[in-house]
Amino acid sequence: MNIPCKFMLIILAGAGLSLIAAQEAPLGSDVSPTSAEQKAIEALKGKISGQIVWASSRAHSKHDIWIMNADGTDPKALTNSPDNVDWFSRFSPDGKKVLFTRSKSGWVNEMDAEQFDRWDIWMISTDGTDEKKVAENASWGCWRPTGDSITFARGPKVFIKDLASGEESEIFDAEAFFDKKKVYSQQPELSPDGNFIAITVRGTKRETGIYNRTTKKWNTTGAGCEMSWFPDSRQLVRMNEGQGNGLTEILKFSINNYGEPTVRLSGLTIPKEIRFMDLPGRRSHEYFPRIDQKLGTWMVWCATQYGHEHDIADYELYIWNTGTDKKKGPTRLTFNTGNDRWPDIYIEN
Repeated sequence: MNIPCKFMLIILAGAGLSLIAAQEAPLGSDVSPTSAEQKAIEALKGKISGQIVWASSRAHSKHDIWIMNADGTDPKALTNSPDNVDWFSRFSPDGKKVLFTRSKSGWVNEMDAEQFDRWDIWMISTDGTDEKKVAENASWGCWRPTGDSITFARGPKVFIKDLASGEESEIFDAEAFFDKKKVYSQQPELSPDGNFIAITVRGTKRETGIYNRTTKKWNTTGAGCEMSWFPDSRQLVRMNEGQGNGLTEILKFSINNYGEPTVRLSGLTIPKEIRFMDLPGRRSHEYFPRIDQKLGTWMVWCATQYGHEHDIADYELYIWNTGTDKKKGPTRLTFNTGNDRWPDIYIEN
């Protein structure tokens, strides 16, 4: 595991010693793709039309939201916030706006996502205009398919917010449901049909699960994190940790009409058929999988060769048409030694 970048000021005063430390992500620098990587990028052109957004530290030692064409061309900064951390960006259903989480002030580590009083949710148009705050003391914002409301987490609780009226409605409370203090809801994502919530639970309870909003039943989906729905509301991807080439892998699994997984999702006997993506080679520590919400055929995610820290390690962005070979199909799209994380994809064709 790599050592995070740290900037330290040591002040000696008399017999005392004070240590003031501020930790931020590396700016990084551009690197050149290999001939094979460049060939894969060229082969992707003309096969996909759309855009990708993600968080990157390449312009500032915190993070901005960046945007590029889905084939990796024309990358540019969408936000410019050198004094804040911008991350977890999500396209609106029509692809015209981007929702993202922003720290209230300065560097805040992703591990502090449950400290909701340190975050707000913002929105910006994909042309870089009309940036505005849409929810205070909140993180993990996602769009509803209608585009007129969003979901987000506020510590243990999950809310839906109507963007026109500003009305917020609580739809889940992890502490109340599990009858346990300091249980937090992370990455809550409503299924497109609105019947289920996929949640990563952290704090004093650690697991993933599907909450059935009708029956009020919790269906565990094992350990791991970072679940993302397919458009059909019956399939998801999830990170599996501790297994795989780089000690992580991406799983794809199905649920029935009650939100119950149709296969075993825990232990060392995970079925081979649900092991969805595990990059060959050394850069195979995958995280942040996201399925396109229009066709359900393209996936973006990031992977690193060294380290694990989500907001510091050198993660690079990949794209894959999931109907193609899982070893030859993935294409690397970013080539910068800074931190790149939490991509989303909008498909136009």
